[in-house]
Amino acid sequence: MSTYKDIGVEKVGHVGTIEIRRPPLNFFDISLINQIADALDEFDRDIEIRASVLSAQGKAFCAGANFQDAARQAQEAREAEKKGDPADSLGSINHLYIQAVRIFRAKKPIVAAVQGAAIGGGLGLAVSADFRVTCPEARFSANFTKLGFHPGFGLTVTLPELIGKNNAELMFYTSRRVTGEEAVKWGLANELVPQDQVKAAAMKLAGEIAECSPLGLLSTRATMRNGLADRVMAATNHELAEQTRLRATEDFKEGVKATEERRAANFRGR
Repeated sequence: MSTYKDIGVEKVGHVGTIEIRRPPLNFFDISLINQIADALDEFDRDIEIRASVLSAQGKAFCAGANFQDAARQAQEAREAEKKGDPADSLGSINHLYIQAVRIFRAKKPIVAAVQGAAIGGGLGLAVSADFRVTCPEARFSANFTKLGFHPGFGLTVTLPELIGKNNAELMFYTSRRVTGEEAVKWGLANELVPQDQVKAAAMKLAGEIAECSPLGLLSTRATMRNGLADRVMAATNHELAEQTRLRATEDFKEGVKATEERRAANFRGR
């Protein structure tokens, strides 16, 4: 297994594991999403690996993007441009979504161990997996509108397909936090276990999958997810355009500030 900066990667029998190591909140950026995509590519090339588990250290699974880290985002955009990667006024996010689509193109089943909050793009990352094991303490939130923003990470495609259009609209329009129990009821998560057992339960599920024929798994998953990555790519193109427009508004700046200050935002519609 290769060595990565922000993730731990191991092989346990026929299961590959990826652990995000940016505690406590595990904010993502281009680099982190790229590392996860690279690890999944590595798993796809390893004939011994049949399924994978995506987990995280700390109290959150992934709290999304850190909007306060503007300087780092700008630097990443400049680095992407030097490498010849697509970039625009939101170059870092544009490149991040290209990496996100790579995750959706992975060939083998993924189980996400969601032991804490999966917020914004972090929810998008959790939903990119085939299955989610979670706990009562976990929270799932598409909090984009509370930030004055538009949903991203392909959630406008993946969330409605997973929990139904109306439930997805409810999450998008309210930015509410869905509990682990509610997530299982809605189909947003597959199993609910005590918090300290989340990763073990995810490993057990991945192990059950890995007992099946590797060729049968690859074939069946390709059928079940046929066209998903392309739909996500089309969605992120639109999501990016809306995020670019909204990022320039006063409401977005107020939404980010209010979230940081843990208060209700004073939106003005401009």
